Amino acid sequence: MAEQDQSKVKPINISQEMKESFMDYAMSVIVSRALPDVRDGLKPVHRRILFAMNELGMTPDKAYKKSARIVGEVIGKYHPHGDSAVYETMVRMAQDFSFRYMLIDGHGNFGSVDGDAAAAMRYTEAKMSKISMELVRDINKDTIDYTDNYDGSEREPVVLPARFPNLLVNGASGIAVGMATNIPPHQLGEVVDGVLALSHNPEITVEELMEYIPGPDFPTGAEILGRSGIRRAYQTGRGSITLRAKTAIEEQNGKSRILVHELPYQVNKAKLIEKIAELVRDKKIDGITDLRDESDRNGMRIVIELRRDANANVLLNNLYKQTALQSSFGINLLALVKGHPQVLNLKQCLEYYLEHQIEVIRRRTAFELRKAEARAHILEGLRIALDHLDEVISLIRSSQTTEIARNGLMERFSLSYEQAQAILDMRLQRLTGLERDKIENEYKELMERIAELKAILADEEKVLEIIREELTAIKEKFNDERRTVISMSEDHLEDEDLIPRQNIVVTITHHGYIKRMPISTYRSQKRGGKGIQGMGTNDNDFVQHLFTTNSHHTILFFTNKGKVYRLKGYEVPDLGRTAKGIPIINLLQIEPGEYISTVIPIEEFRDDAYLFFLTNQGVAKRTELSSFANIRRGGLFAISLRDEDELHGVRLTDGNQEIIIGTRQGMSIRFHEQDVRLMGRTAAGVRGITLGDDDCVVGMDMVVEGHDVLIVTKKGYGKRTPIEEYRIQNRGGKGIKTCNITEKNGPLVSLKVVSADHDIMIITASGVIIRTQVEGISTTGRNTQGVMLIRVDEGEEVATVARVDIEDEEDVEEAEADQPEENEEVAKVEEGIEEDGNE
Repeated sequence: MAEQDQSKVKPINISQEMKESFMDYAMSVIVSRALPDVRDGLKPVHRRILFAMNELGMTPDKAYKKSARIVGEVIGKYHPHGDSAVYETMVRMAQDFSFRYMLIDGHGNFGSVDGDAAAAMRYTEAKMSKISMELVRDINKDTIDYTDNYDGSEREPVVLPARFPNLLVNGASGIAVGMATNIPPHQLGEVVDGVLALSHNPEITVEELMEYIPGPDFPTGAEILGRSGIRRAYQTGRGSITLRAKTAIEEQNGKSRILVHELPYQVNKAKLIEKIAELVRDKKIDGITDLRDESDRNGMRIVIELRRDANANVLLNNLYKQTALQSSFGINLLALVKGHPQVLNLKQCLEYYLEHQIEVIRRRTAFELRKAEARAHILEGLRIALDHLDEVISLIRSSQTTEIARNGLMERFSLSYEQAQAILDMRLQRLTGLERDKIENEYKELMERIAELKAILADEEKVLEIIREELTAIKEKFNDERRTVISMSEDHLEDEDLIPRQNIVVTITHHGYIKRMPISTYRSQKRGGKGIQGMGTNDNDFVQHLFTTNSHHTILFFTNKGKVYRLKGYEVPDLGRTAKGIPIINLLQIEPGEYISTVIPIEEFRDDAYLFFLTNQGVAKRTELSSFANIRRGGLFAISLRDEDELHGVRLTDGNQEIIIGTRQGMSIRFHEQDVRLMGRTAAGVRGITLGDDDCVVGMDMVVEGHDVLIVTKKGYGKRTPIEEYRIQNRGGKGIKTCNITEKNGPLVSLKVVSADHDIMIITASGVIIRTQVEGISTTGRNTQGVMLIRVDEGEEVATVARVDIEDEEDVEEAEADQPEENEEVAKVEEGIEEDGNE
């Protein structure tokens, strides 16, 4: 018995079995579920739904039927999968925000752009839309092949006749195994024009086709930024386009508001509003006072109310950056061609569709020819009978049975079985003279029709002409206006000529809040006193960068990751006295973990100006300023960093400066900047200082004669040393000692060149800040420990040190104190927002 059982066991290689089984599964998903056919643009489930509805007679001229009835028909006969999968597919085909041209006419709740689900299938009703009838037109004229359904009990179409190019018109998306498709929808008239152009000129190029099909056209409208992504997708089959919501800025009672009328394709409106509210709550976007959804049956309308001092254009750009108001759509023109997945360009999509239509017209013509010839054959028999009427009647009367009469007619007049049967079936009324004329006329028309059908089959140009006529008729019947606007440029360009030129002061806080003020408000003010506190910063924040520039000048922002970003002066928000500014991440496309290390205002990108770079690992680089004249919105790499290195700082020089560098272990080096040769923008640099084990750069500054070198240690000790005590060396050495590092004072955290007119801010790791005047700090030699500047508790340490120019700060504070009363109103608005956010 055991031997017999053993004989039934078939040894297999599990690796080979897994490979074959997975390939079978993958091909099943690719061919039978996830990818559309290039000919009709439908996946099997879409095709089966439309075929089942057509078979049930659920045409546009009939009443709606329950969706559950349709789903039951589909899963019972053609699609042996879950009912929810079929119903969800059917729901999408009935949504005007999902399909550019809906294939199902839904009655009831079929979901919304807010992501609301459709009602259960027992509550909704549906029927075919008018345009979907064009997909199944002529399906009963032998235009397509059929195959057995899953259990062999029914027949289903392999493809639909598809009298319009549905693949491009409605698009498709699907994830198979190891591949995915994402075809955007297009405007019907444009795609038809493309097919017509291809039929006239088979050698047409993709570029020429784009004159007819400029780009996708989404059901939700919105705007496509630029044409490069479209061109790439149409030429290669793969590309990415950027979609942006259609918005408008309104001025009302001195305040601005942003109105959103159209959203990018497949963006959930409710989630978008929730995201904006979350950004406001987390204070990542500042300046929004109210957010409302006023959409109704007449269209979409999202209202974003702004604070009086908020810059609507800047805030809108922030929303584009941080929300789905601007999103990308990855185009992947992948479809099934003769049962195999293939990435297609635009021309190939149209070529395969045109080939399909040629086959459909040929098969329809052949079908009609067969019918016409069969009818002509019958009419020829009837004509013979009418010509020998008395003899035919006599033969029939003398026959005992129908079979004898039929055989007699076939022998006597050389008729076929069908002709003889038709004579026997002929009613007596056909013997009248009028009826005889009708038979003659019908026969004559049939012969003309047969000649015409044969001529069509013999001439492909006639086939193409029929396709053109029928496509043109469909275009005239269903064409509508394009909804998606295609802008010429990928970047929104400001018209600088409309922006006044003025000198401004820009401030950036330690925590990354930025704002600007016009310098004209304080140039004429008298000096005197500290004024009032100028910037509405938090208790643990302070102004770290303060500089004057012009509204049309460029500001370069260098980050620890070695990237450089740019803003024009006018792009920094103009805010009032008590405003702390807006987060700088709202203006620059800074990535997580990236922060601003240096800010440099640039009036002109001159060839005789240079940027000096230094990294934490002591690598130095010098590059001409003109190399940074053209910087993209997304930033550029200003220096190539090695391993885990980060950019410590950047200085603008004239080519004749001396640089001093300090390290964590108390070493320093002073050398002439020309010791570092000029390099390109992406170069990595050369050795500026040789570091010991566990050492890194903590400070870098330009030497100013008569100033002092200030160092601060981790445990709060510091000192001033005259700059003359630091002799000039060659770059790349270990340098000389600048501080005696002990357990008492700890390693260095900062080295700066200062004068008696400066203050310093010392910030601990827990956020405690102390401000100290430089002139009150002791002056000692290089090889000393320094004195205590800030008392730090056990486990606490100094995190960073910032230099503050007292004169510049006083000027700004006086200016802000003298600003108009309007700033008080702004302060109240800001207080209200902060209170709301805290709630």
